[in-house]
Amino acid sequence: MAEPKVKYDRQLRIWGEKGQAALEKASICLLNCGPTGSETLKNLVLGGVGSITIVDGSKVEVGDLGNNFMVDESSVGQSKAECVCAFLQELNDAVKAKFIEEHPEELIETNPSFFSQFTLVIATQLVEDSMVKLDRICREANIILIFARSYGLMGLVRISVKEHTVIESKPDHFLDDLRLNDPWPELRRFAETVDLNTTDAVVHKHTPYIIILVKMAEEWANTHGGKLPSTREEKKQFKDLIKSKMITVDEENYKEAMEASFKVFSPQGIGPNLQKIINDSCSEVDSNSSDFWVMVAALKEFIASEGGGESPLEGSIPDMTSSTELYVNLQKTYQAKAEADFLVMEQRVKNLLKKINRDPASISKANIKSFCRNARKLAVCRYRLVEDEFNSPVQPELQKYLTDEDYGTLQEANTLKVLPENTAAGLYILLRAADRFAANYNKFPGQFDGEMDEDISRLKSTAVGLLNDLGCNGSAISEDLINEMCRYGASELHVVAAFVGGVASQEVIKLITRQFIPMSGTFIFNGIDHKSQLLLL
Repeated sequence: MAEPKVKYDRQLRIWGEKGQAALEKASICLLNCGPTGSETLKNLVLGGVGSITIVDGSKVEVGDLGNNFMVDESSVGQSKAECVCAFLQELNDAVKAKFIEEHPEELIETNPSFFSQFTLVIATQLVEDSMVKLDRICREANIILIFARSYGLMGLVRISVKEHTVIESKPDHFLDDLRLNDPWPELRRFAETVDLNTTDAVVHKHTPYIIILVKMAEEWANTHGGKLPSTREEKKQFKDLIKSKMITVDEENYKEAMEASFKVFSPQGIGPNLQKIINDSCSEVDSNSSDFWVMVAALKEFIASEGGGESPLEGSIPDMTSSTELYVNLQKTYQAKAEADFLVMEQRVKNLLKKINRDPASISKANIKSFCRNARKLAVCRYRLVEDEFNSPVQPELQKYLTDEDYGTLQEANTLKVLPENTAAGLYILLRAADRFAANYNKFPGQFDGEMDEDISRLKSTAVGLLNDLGCNGSAISEDLINEMCRYGASELHVVAAFVGGVASQEVIKLITRQFIPMSGTFIFNGIDHKSQLLLL
């Protein structure tokens, strides 16, 4: 067998060994292994999750051969869960795979405690009633739940967990933590050792932009009553001041300083996102608080005292034009400040743990260090119960989604029909209406030939009834969309299932590794015009 580090080499570059270890410890349960479930699980098995349990009570039918690559002709008549389980096991023999031949709906009704053994449950192709029941079960047992569903050309993915906290959110774009707008004493002292007016052209050309900006900001403040540039005119003057210090036109370090000058103007103190987290009621900790909230409580104290309104310094600097000696010494200055901030934080965490009668060493140095490095990028995600969303969605939001005025298109037999841009909200309502329809008529709209016209009018009146129940009486859903929904006949298309499975498995990895920020609302994929939207309901 391949050495794990070699086997998972490329993904380790994304979520690191810590993330991979979390995946390898995870135990995942999949409900229904049609194409949507199989595609989701395939991605996770290849990624190296610890164990999988597939729950599906159906047998493989001839129709399954057209939309599920994990069954073949020899599988017809056999347990679908067993066939898919065997196929997935072949993809990665390091994963423990087992199956249970039972219908998920029956398991939800008769054995709710079954789900508490898992890290995460992926529920695919469940109707509304079962979704609500399972959500309640998982919420009580504190198990992460993710719903995924493909229905014709539409797809839905929805996460449900009471609270999910993220330290390593890894945003794509985030301002370097350089403190150019508020340098600490050691950085100021280091900058003072460098003379910008040197006549040595080589030294002048290799002074790092951080030092240029610290010195120029100080020079500006001395002549402007201690204030940094704030108006557009002042910012332009500040850039001109930097430019005036250039000896030759090809000094890259001064160009970098002009490009990075906005870092001097950025507001001091912490951002609104972090402010919201430290003001959260959970930052008042007790013996039941998670490690995350204990560290947030320590951070709140740090910001109010030693930090002087700032979070701990991250301690890294970007690449820049510089002499090796200056760059290394600058790096050491940043690292020393980050280490000093970490030691203060570590002591505060220990004191808090003692206060709430927990072992002061129960949060590791490595975790506190990671928390300090990522303090500006923390994230807290909370999800409404599915039942609450279904019974009382955020009314103004739903109304807004339903009345969005932009237009998308639906190509049909060489004629261009215009579909309202509110298609995502329309599809969401129609999927829920289709579940109501199925509960009333024991079949999905358009499922059987010869009843299409009747099903269209029934689905329309069901959707109108649903909108009225949700308080959106005046909203209408396009006739094209209703016809389209009936045309789907609850079919699961492989191409849509593969996409929905890809989205769902990506969210699962975010949730298990606790890295990156998972989706916040109900994700709707609209395969008609290849668009997707997050509905925050």
